[in-house]
This record gives sequence, structure tokens and C-alpha cells, in this order.
Amino acid sequence: MRDAKNRWHTSQIKEQDQEALSYLEDVTCDVLEGEEHGFRLNFHFRENPYFENTVLSKTYRMADDEEPMVEGLEGTEILWKPNQCLTMKTYKKKPKRGGPNAKPVKKTEPCESFFNFFSPPEIPDAADELDEEEAEQLQGALEEDYEVGSVVRDKLIPQAVLWYTGQAQGYDSDYEEDEDEDFSGEEDDDDDDDSKGSEDEDGDGPKEKGEKPPECKEQ
Repeated sequence: MRDAKNRWHTSQIKEQDQEALSYLEDVTCDVLEGEEHGFRLNFHFRENPYFENTVLSKTYRMADDEEPMVEGLEGTEILWKPNQCLTMKTYKKKPKRGGPNAKPVKKTEPCESFFNFFSPPEIPDAADELDEEEAEQLQGALEEDYEVGSVVRDKLIPQAVLWYTGQAQGYDSDYEEDEDEDFSGEEDDDDDDDSKGSEDEDGDGPKEKGEKPPECKEQ
């Protein structure tokens, strides 16, 4: 899960997304009710110069509540304002023919963006529509999409205040450092005990009556 959270920062959010995401006000999660299983993530935006939507949602429909098997994904269609689409890039390309005075031709192509999160991979109605390689690629894409969605649901939303204040990014790294310090401390204690033990066996060090073995630290 920690790897997925890192991917959320380094891979999904691109430089061109940062200004648009500054208009993000809240992220909420709804549990699907009735016969449906799964959850819906809602990203609430205030009015901005990029798109008309005030809420962008991503719905994860699961086989059941216990088994994380994705049966369907749905994302909000983003209503981009003119010339503000962040999921497509436009560039000019000179035509191969036409001479040096030929005018460049404008071309557009998809580009990486956080907002591709709302355009999930489509799941075909029949599994036999895909060959083995395509099925494996689709399965991998669904698993990664679900993993990222789970991070938003389980990590981002509960720690919303920490993310807003910028404290959440250092939370995991601080935790890892504490783990390392505890682990290295335990190694030092073990080394000290071994050296004391060897001294006692050789008769060079005093032995104390009723000496108790070191207590195990709770992890």
C-alpha cells in the first residue's frame, strides 16, 4: 500500500495538474448500498478555470465486500473548458511533404495526468473478447487502479487534515526512522549481551545472582 501511495504522488500528479488541484476542497467516500458492493470516491472542487464540474467521482463496483475483486469502474466525464484539457497535449508538427513553406499542422495526443484517474479501463461484457495477453494487462490495470483507490479511501481521507497541512508526507518517513532506530538499538543490546556472556564463560567478568534475561520489547 505504501508503494501505491508513493505512485499517487510521483506518477499520477503531473506538473500541469498542480494548479487545477489547488481548487480541490474535499475528498469524501460513499459506501454503495443495497445489492451493490463497493465504494465511490468524490473529489469536490470549487469553481475553477479548467472544468465545469464541481464534483469528480470514481466508483468501484466489487464482487462482494470481503473479496477485493473489481467488477466495474466508473468515472465522471470531465467537462473541460476551452483549451484547458489536461489529459491531452497539443503540439505543432511540420508535414513531411509540402516544402519548407508548408504550415505546421496541429496535433493532439493523450498525455499522463492525474485526471486520467476518472477515465478507468473498460471491462468488456464477455471475457472471450480478450486474448490471454490482453486479459493479463486488463487485470493488472484493474488491480493497480483498485490499489490507488484503496489508498485514497483508507489513507488520504482519514488523514485529510494532515495532508492539508502538509504533515502527512513526513508521517511515514518518521515512522520508518523510528523503526530503524529501534531495530538498531536491539542489535546493540544483543551485542552487549553476547560480550557479557563470553566474559562470564571465561571467568573474566562477575556473575550476578538472580540476573534476569532482558525483556522483549513489544513491537
